[in-house]
Amino acid sequence: MRNLIAAVERTDPLTVSGRVAAVNGLLIEARGGLTRLAIGARAQVDRRTGGPLAAEVVGFRETRALLMPFGALEGVAPGAQIRIQPEAAAVRPTRGWLGRVVDAFGEPIDGKGPLPQGMAAYPLRGAPPPAHARGRVGERLDLGVRAMNVFTTCCRGQRLGVFAGSGVGKSVLLSMLARQAACDAVVVGLIGERGREVREFLEETLGEAGLARAVVVVATSDEPALKRRQAAYMTLAIAEYLRDQDLEVLCLMDSVTRFAMAQREIGLAAGEPPTTKGYTPTVFSELPKLLERAGPGPVRPDGAVAGPITGLFTVLVDADDHNEPIADAVRGILDGHIVMERAIAERGRFPAINVLKSISRTMPACQTPPEREIVAEARRRLSAYANMEELIRIGAYRAGADPEIDRAIALNPALEAFLAQDKDEYATLAEAFDGLSAILGTGAE
Repeated sequence: MRNLIAAVERTDPLTVSGRVAAVNGLLIEARGGLTRLAIGARAQVDRRTGGPLAAEVVGFRETRALLMPFGALEGVAPGAQIRIQPEAAAVRPTRGWLGRVVDAFGEPIDGKGPLPQGMAAYPLRGAPPPAHARGRVGERLDLGVRAMNVFTTCCRGQRLGVFAGSGVGKSVLLSMLARQAACDAVVVGLIGERGREVREFLEETLGEAGLARAVVVVATSDEPALKRRQAAYMTLAIAEYLRDQDLEVLCLMDSVTRFAMAQREIGLAAGEPPTTKGYTPTVFSELPKLLERAGPGPVRPDGAVAGPITGLFTVLVDADDHNEPIADAVRGILDGHIVMERAIAERGRFPAINVLKSISRTMPACQTPPEREIVAEARRRLSAYANMEELIRIGAYRAGADPEIDRAIALNPALEAFLAQDKDEYATLAEAFDGLSAILGTGAE
């Protein structure tokens, strides 16, 4: 009954419609109903074949509105009716969504039947909590991955970026985190993924145990830019609902770069001027709006803090250039970055994390003094070896020339074995620090 009452209250007695004036590329130009239109408004466009086409207002040009469709334009004809939807795009998730796979509209695509609908509507393009009204990052989070637990220790409510080129192992690393991280719920956004990889990710990489506590949002690379962008918004909206249920949420998104590419397509179609590498200004304004939605929860009137959203976002660096525009912008927004390198992956070590180039901005405050000493010592040994690696490989370094480098060479095989981890292997925070301490011989007590 409450759902029925809520639906009646949302009903707008005034129906506003327009007509298709022209179709240019990816855009539908509409006339009529401009007084009820705004950027982000939704509409249904009648087609001669295929049923109504969902669209969104992305701009205006003189007396016409510019709409971008969520599907194929086939069947749209001049003069076709356009019905304006009065309410903003929102989703009504429940805890019953855990273990399910949905699309950018929150519709199930896993063949397990319809999804239950909750009472509260969460806007897809929700605003981040005000800076002065949100809590601080909590205690550290056990991610289950040795290299990250030790060298980029993450706190609850922190946001980290995973920067890597294609084929270096980002998706597999995310699946390890989804299965092993110490949290209550996981929301995974697969933005612009290859269609053949989605089922593989769900059944093999994520697995039944990982999916049981997760909600997976999927928008494959062949879908329109609007759906790929909306899938990212849907991911954060679901995470915000679970956060408000006082659950500790881990939000994983693969990848932010494809979200930026989708926004670039939308902006260019709407007439925005291209800037660096063709990215439009709205790309760099939308990135912080999306990423800032993750983080510590808002402080409630009674002083309690809602559950945190710990965010890990992958960034697909173009041509392995970690200073390309999207990587540079995202690195400045997040609370740390994890760099995965192709050269490390090519020599067979997974995860291919370069710990010397990776950083967590909550360190070293989230570590004890003995742990900080262990990490600093390990970094010194790894750095000493990296600085002389070429000379060592060609045999130009003579043993005994430098005691520090000699020790780094002696420890390197053990450190490389420590940083390597099978995707099905789990390592707690305590085990990771104890293992590194044993390698270095410094003692963790």
